Amino acid sequence: MTGALVGAGEPRIVALGGGHGLAASLEALRRVTTELTAVVTVADNGGSSGRLRSEFGVLPPGDLRMALAALCGDDRWGQTWARVLQHRFASDGDLDGHAMGNLLIVSLWELLGDHVLGLDWVAGLLGARGRVLPMSTVPLDIVAEARGLDADSPERTTWVRGQVQVATTPGLVAVELDPPAPPACPEAVRAVQEADHVVLGPGSWFTSVIPHLLVPDLRTALCRTSASVIVTMNLVAQTGETEGLDPVDHLEALRRHAPDLRIDHVLANPAGLTRADELDRLARECGGVLDLVDVRDEALPGRHNPEKLAHAYASLVSAT
Repeated sequence: MTGALVGAGEPRIVALGGGHGLAASLEALRRVTTELTAVVTVADNGGSSGRLRSEFGVLPPGDLRMALAALCGDDRWGQTWARVLQHRFASDGDLDGHAMGNLLIVSLWELLGDHVLGLDWVAGLLGARGRVLPMSTVPLDIVAEARGLDADSPERTTWVRGQVQVATTPGLVAVELDPPAPPACPEAVRAVQEADHVVLGPGSWFTSVIPHLLVPDLRTALCRTSASVIVTMNLVAQTGETEGLDPVDHLEALRRHAPDLRIDHVLANPAGLTRADELDRLARECGGVLDLVDVRDEALPGRHNPEKLAHAYASLVSAT
């Protein structure tokens, strides 16, 4: 089925993000092309990823694991390995809470001494329909400025550190990375430079999407690429970091952090969109157009339906 939605000539597509949002895009995009690369945030500081990052000094593997699982095929082999990767141990011992895929990824990193090579080996084992790369070669921390946390001084801003902490904080104004100018993964930069299409979002806006634009070499590649740039809007606001924000607010935040980023398509679901005209205007100011397409999962309205999203992406890819 892969590639069938766009016909002959596989388009080279790069999807950037992290967590469940990137996984949703990848589940859709693997139905569109086999020339697919996922570029993943590496700032997770919680749970199994945070523990492995702290103990071994490696990149946090969790978001990378989720991307690899999303690229597994729909056949028995692919779905079995996806379940193995996502399996999380529950015990009274040290393994409690660890995901099997995290342990496998870190094992290969230790054996091979190379983050990218280790991920390529895992992808080969799984038969993954695409490649997974980290956005940076070093583990990062997210630092965010939030407004309104002090009830006595609602205009006062507060700095919050750590992906887990930022993700649960409302009133975010801006995010930064520590270190502030981290090295980009060279293979990720090259993938963006050679892409036909680049997809940003959906996902945790301040902790998974915008951080890609804060890595200097990756940002330069994204702003200079000849690829069409597709921004996929979230279906609902996320409790915490985007609480109270609508798609217009999301796109404005993206523009604040990267005013020089050209956007060709803003893909949004029409249901519940209250400021469609304003979103359309903002999309045009960014150089693109607003595409209103039903991509919502009827059974889970807060999530994208992979088949619907795949057809939406295929239409945009074919039209460009």
